[in-house]
Amino acid sequence: MSDIKQCTTLEEVRTEIDSIDTKLIDLIADRSHLIRQAAGFKKSVDEVKSQERIDFILGRVRHAAIQAGVSPNMISELFTIMIDEMVETEISEFRNKQAF
Repeated sequence: MSDIKQCTTLEEVRTEIDSIDTKLIDLIADRSHLIRQAAGFKKSVDEVKSQERIDFILGRVRHAAIQAGVSPNMISELFTIMIDEMVETEISEFRNKQAF
């Protein structure tokens, strides 16, 4: 767990939260760009939508959430939404690649 700034006002807390939210968005964008790259290495839609890989990721992030003292259910839900959306993006990228 990283060092969390000890804030002295509600405004300061909100500023720190806003900063973290921006970092989260940047990290999700980076992940999305990598997902698009991954489509180039896959040979079928089934490979794109690998349930084995999804299960591995969800298990890993649940474990990490527990270690960090965060609700594993919340993290699983967030990652499930993100993975579902990114799989659809990756399928689109894969199909576009096949069109050429």
